[in-house]
Amino acid sequence: MKLTQGCFSYLPDLTDDQIYKQVQYCLTNGWAVNIEFTDDPHPRNTYWEMWGLPMFDLQDAAGVMMELAECRRVYGDRYIRISGFDSSHGWESVRISFLVNRPKQEAEFELVRQEVNGRATRYTTVRKATQHAAP
Repeated sequence: MKLTQGCFSYLPDLTDDQIYKQVQYCLTNGWAVNIEFTDDPHPRNTYWEMWGLPMFDLQDAAGVMMELAECRRVYGDRYIRISGFDSSHGWESVRISFLVNRPKQEAEFELVRQEVNGRATRYTTVRKATQHAAP
């Protein structure tokens, strides 16, 4: 199952050239760029680990791409995403976020329905147990 989270999630995975262009777009707009990684991509897990500090005042996406290459080298078996943060008045929020690395075995989730009082229904997203293929 391909995890769909962030911009471009329904498209094929971005190439490094496409990632470079998206990062350059962020920098051209004056947004801080950061790299994050996790092994728990649950939709409500907003606390991904940061790779270094957010990169402010960069002019060229090459610096971000060097950091991404190093992050992939160390955490290539995890999800890695890039975010562009707009600190301008009125926004002060993440404007773009997209996955740039996925593990070979993607996490799988299922929706669990629970009927409660008054015919109300609650839904919970639960991570399925991983199944390892036999060698």
